[in-house]
Amino acid sequence: MSPLHRQNGQLWIDQLPLSTIASAVGTPAYVYSKQDFERRYQQLEEALAGVDAMLCYAVKANSNLSVLRTFAELGSGFDIVSGGELQRILEAGGSPAKTIFSGVGKSIEEIDLALKHGIGCFNVESASELQRIEARAALLQRVARISIRVNPNVDAQTHPYISTGLKSNKFGVPRAEAMALYRQAHGSAMCEVVGIDCH
Repeated sequence: MSPLHRQNGQLWIDQLPLSTIASAVGTPAYVYSKQDFERRYQQLEEALAGVDAMLCYAVKANSNLSVLRTFAELGSGFDIVSGGELQRILEAGGSPAKTIFSGVGKSIEEIDLALKHGIGCFNVESASELQRIEARAALLQRVARISIRVNPNVDAQTHPYISTGLKSNKFGVPRAEAMALYRQAHGSAMCEVVGIDCH
């Protein structure tokens, strides 16, 4: 059953009429189904049973602390694109070790924060970002776990404003440059290569 349904002429979410929520907190109000989040997460876990995988919730989809806490309690990892999102994960009880830091333009302060909390992995977007992460890791005496975001130069035939996989997009490293960056990271005492990232 959908979490949102009609019952006795009223709109309900799970076992509660929305009119009750509106009376208690007023409108407008955002209402989420914790049961639905849990059900969908469990479906994904079941689909990946037997596969060495970690489910990560993209915080940019919804950074509500109660939503994040729900996923943290389920054991979810997180995908973040800012230091502020990392702070929200920490506040919600999420594990930094199960958090992936994606996105272009990571600041020194954000890199430092992630390193100090033992972030699971940085998805590196460029050669200059790799150098910046390596330098900050050396300064803080922390090993940075990294993957390189490789731009596949594939047209997903989506809206041009949200396209991320073409070489003309700002995201990721061209395939021709990726191996050199992996060699650089592998040769560094301050980096641990843990994967590859591709959208």
